[in-house]
Amino acid sequence: MKKISILGSTGSIGTQALDLLKNNNQFEVDYLYVDSNHKLLYEQIMDFRPKFACINNYESYKKLKELNKSNTQLIYGDKEVLQFITSRKVDLALNAIVGIAGLKPTLGILKSGTKLLALANKESLVMAGEIVMSESKTQNIKILPVDSEHSAIWQCLAGEKHSEIKKIILTASGGPFRNLTKDKFKNITIKDALNHPNWDMGNKITIDSATMMNKGFEVIETKWLFNINAQDIDILVHPQSIIHSLVEFKDTSIKAQLGIPDMKIPINYALNYPSHTNLELDSLDLSEISSLTFEKPDLLKFKCIQLAHDSIESGGTSPSVLNIANDISVGLFLDKKISFLDIPKLIELCLEKHNYISKPNLDEIINQIDWTQNFIDSNLKDI
Repeated sequence: MKKISILGSTGSIGTQALDLLKNNNQFEVDYLYVDSNHKLLYEQIMDFRPKFACINNYESYKKLKELNKSNTQLIYGDKEVLQFITSRKVDLALNAIVGIAGLKPTLGILKSGTKLLALANKESLVMAGEIVMSESKTQNIKILPVDSEHSAIWQCLAGEKHSEIKKIILTASGGPFRNLTKDKFKNITIKDALNHPNWDMGNKITIDSATMMNKGFEVIETKWLFNINAQDIDILVHPQSIIHSLVEFKDTSIKAQLGIPDMKIPINYALNYPSHTNLELDSLDLSEISSLTFEKPDLLKFKCIQLAHDSIESGGTSPSVLNIANDISVGLFLDKKISFLDIPKLIELCLEKHNYISKPNLDEIINQIDWTQNFIDSNLKDI
C-alpha cells in the first residue's frame, strides 16, 4: 500500500482528492496538513485515520486537540510542521495549499525523499520555479502537475520528444467577464467575480480566473514544468472548457486533451500516474456539443496577463512580486477594501517600485513578502 500525504486537505483540491481516495485501497493516508479548518480536519481524521495531522493556527490546534480522540498525532506551528514535512518520506505528496504558504512545504517535500510530488500550488513555480525544478532534479523527485491545463500538456507530451515541440497552447475559459465591456468593470462585485461559468474552485483561484491572472501564472508554470521558452507559450480563450490545452509540434500537427470540466480528472491522473483509472463521471459526448470556439484574450480588459508576461521577461524577483502582490490584492478585494480594477493597479505599482534582484536565492524571494505587504499598506490610500 502506498503512503500519501495531502497538504491543504480542507481546500477544494484537497477535499476532492480525499473523495477519490475513499474507494481506493491502494493508498494509506500518512498525514494531512491544514491552516486552520479544525472541524473539517477532524472529520477527515476520523474518516482516514492518518498517522499525523498538521495545523498552523494555534486556536484551531487547541480546539482540534479537545476534539481528537483518535490515535492521530497532532503537530502544530509553522516551524514544527515544516520540519516534519521535510523529514517525513511518503510515496506521493499532494501539495494543494493555496497561495504563498505552499512554497516552503513544496521545498520541504522535495528534501524529504518523497518519491512523487503532485503539485497543485501555483505559487511554488511562479515564485521560485528555478529553485524548485533544480531541487527536484537534484533529489530525483518527479513533479506531477495537477492543474487541468498542465495535466493536459503532460498527457499530450507522453511519448513525444521535447526537441520536436513547436508551441504549447494554454486554453482559458475567459472567466465570468469574457463578454463584459471594459467600461463596466468598475461595477464588478465580489459575487460577480466568484460566479465562474464552468469550474467549481476556491475563492482565491476563482478571482484569479476572473482577472485572468491564473493564465499568466500558468504560462510561468508551463515554462518551468516543461522547460520551454515563454515566447513559445500561447493563451487561447475557449469558453466551453472542453479542450484543456494543446501542443503543436514542428510538423504543425497538434495534440489536444479533451474532457468534461471537472478537476477530479486531473487529480485522479496525478494520484494514479501513469494509469487512467476508472472515474464515476459522465463521459464527454462530442455529439451533444454544438461547437467549440476559440478567441484571443483581450489584453486591454485583462491586464494581469500582460503583467505576468512582463514579469517573465524581467525574471529575477519580478514573478515573486507579481505573485505576492496578486495574493494580497485578491485578499483586499474579497475583504471589500479595493475594487476589482484596483487588483492589476496594485500589482503593477509593486512591480515598478520593488528592489529588483536578478538572481534571487530563496531568502531574497521570501523577503519580498514583507516588502510587498508593507508597500501596499503604505500606498493603499492612494489607489
